[in-house]
Amino acid sequence: MVKSPRILAVGGAHIDRRGQVSGPYVPAASNPGTMREDVGGGVFNALRSTVRRGVSASLLSVRGGDAAADTVSRAIAEAGIADLSAVFLDRTTPSYTALIDREGELLVGFADMALYELAFPKQIRRSRVREEIAAADAVLCDANLPSAALERLVSLAAGKPVFAIAISPAKIVRLKPVLGDLALAFMNRREAVALAGLDDAASRQDIVDGLRSTGLVSAVVTAGGGPVLGFDRDGTFAVIPPPPRKVADVTGAGDALAGATVAALLRGMALRAALREGVAAATLAVENANAVPDFTAAAFTEALALVPDAQEMA
Repeated sequence: MVKSPRILAVGGAHIDRRGQVSGPYVPAASNPGTMREDVGGGVFNALRSTVRRGVSASLLSVRGGDAAADTVSRAIAEAGIADLSAVFLDRTTPSYTALIDREGELLVGFADMALYELAFPKQIRRSRVREEIAAADAVLCDANLPSAALERLVSLAAGKPVFAIAISPAKIVRLKPVLGDLALAFMNRREAVALAGLDDAASRQDIVDGLRSTGLVSAVVTAGGGPVLGFDRDGTFAVIPPPPRKVADVTGAGDALAGATVAALLRGMALRAALREGVAAATLAVENANAVPDFTAAAFTEALALVPDAQEMA
């Protein structure tokens, strides 16, 4: 029997609230709509997709002593992920609230995540973390961690691939001290522009050149429904996402892409082939109202068949 790959994830696992406007969005006014609450977080969302693609996973996050913490704990257990998280009884569990329009596009996001800033640097120093890294084949993290915690984590993982998720334009800069040590970083175009110090008019080649100049050896840059850009030591390429059959919610697509891509890489695929699997997972996420789609093997195979091969760029 072939042993499944094993990954340790460190980062966000918190309450995600998504309010969707039911009609045309009117700024500075009361808008009718619906509000739903799930457990999300960049690393946790991605990790659920990684697990569904056959990888064994552990998660280190932090949460408070409130009712929201129990909700997060149950979600981690239900996902089949080993929970290494620390609980701070006198603190509030982090949360993220997103307001989206009726087409599913983000209007504004609000992050209440002070506990991450406070707790992660010390949590990375736990002996259990060193043990988990030693037992894992790779590490997945996100920029919810402060830079000091990211540096410590990458140092402990020396010799093993570390994958990182950007989270936001404001937080991606936290990755700067460790960019040269990452196996792969996932980000959207706005985050890439912020990291590379470019303006919104930057071309795809400008973005690749800018990201390489930061020390990154490999990255994936998403652009909504546009081409997914990738580069590594072998060159630059793009994968064209198929048009979604319906659009339910775009907020979980990038995390689903990251998780499925990482799972494929850990199964030995090259980045170009692995990213096709990531795009298939992102397509299913866009078509599903849940933050992480509960795709079956048949649904994934069907979605993957719609994703074209990567196109090399000059």
